[in-house]
Amino acid sequence: MARYRCPTPLPDIAVGAAAYDGPTMTAFTLFETAIGTCAVAWSGAGLCRVSLPGRTADQVRAAMAGRFGADAEQPPPAQVALAVAEIVRLLAGEPADLSEIALDPAGVPDFNRQVYAVTRAIPPGRTLTYGEVASQVGQPGAARAVGRALGDNPYPIVVPCHRVLAAGGALHGFSAYGGLATKRRMLQIEGALAPDEPTLF
Repeated sequence: MARYRCPTPLPDIAVGAAAYDGPTMTAFTLFETAIGTCAVAWSGAGLCRVSLPGRTADQVRAAMAGRFGADAEQPPPAQVALAVAEIVRLLAGEPADLSEIALDPAGVPDFNRQVYAVTRAIPPGRTLTYGEVASQVGQPGAARAVGRALGDNPYPIVVPCHRVLAAGGALHGFSAYGGLATKRRMLQIEGALAPDEPTLF
């Protein structure tokens, strides 16, 4: 697996964060990908949540409705539709650019924002370890804190926490449905992990 070093200065996780058109209330939509039904929620500032697949599409819908309200399921405005299209392409193994997708960082602690900025800069097919991310945010030795921040990541795929591995390249710590199997599949789709490559976990 190819390692990557984030450029300095760190990019802002909210890069591209021009206001989204449409209602100012938070809304969400579901969409199909190569790994299952995903969802995104957005505010006027950008995406505020990305949901990886659950056991079923109904489970994903229920989780989003429980957080944002059943009436919040809406057709996406143009900017969100473009973001969804890029996510779909990425998960199909096609070239995609998620770097300009606007993110709403409201409520995200400063340390987490730094972790997400480093993580967001890792390109498809590359990986970092938790310790390497910690070093790049200027806190070597904070690998566990990085792991906790990525566990709280509200924007998986766009902030690709699946590209961050444990020491030695081991797969570790993925809370989405399917756990490490989902993480492994995403890395394989991106070419960071060969289909038949053994993993340590």
